[in-house]
Amino acid sequence: MRVLTFLARSFAWQPYSQTLPDAPPAHPGQAQDAVVAFIQIEARDQENRARAFRHLLKHLKWLANKKGFRHIVLHSFTHLGGDNADPDFAHQFLLEMAQRLEQTGYQVAMTPFGYFCAWQLDVYGESLAKVYKAI
Repeated sequence: MRVLTFLARSFAWQPYSQTLPDAPPAHPGQAQDAVVAFIQIEARDQENRARAFRHLLKHLKWLANKKGFRHIVLHSFTHLGGDNADPDFAHQFLLEMAQRLEQTGYQVAMTPFGYFCAWQLDVYGESLAKVYKAI
């Protein structure tokens, strides 16, 4: 798994084009003062799912707590390199991550899975506002 995270003042997305034929309906959205996570779930994460899930969860919560954020946006981003996981696995993984984060008090949004989106991203300036992590 590869994750590119931003501590964002604001993040907005607008569905642009559908990339998976069976993708669920897409809607625009936005978040303020949020951790925005661009996540590439890789084929090897299917074999080590529990480990990948635990490490991503800890990373997102750690970063959110650095700024006192309670909002997290999950965005499937298959452009960070490596071999992509099966789309059904990746989608289910992200849905379960959102559910787990919500159970611990975070407000979670997901960009439309199976779509390219246009973004507006306003990121804070400190070094922790832009973090890349390979899990």
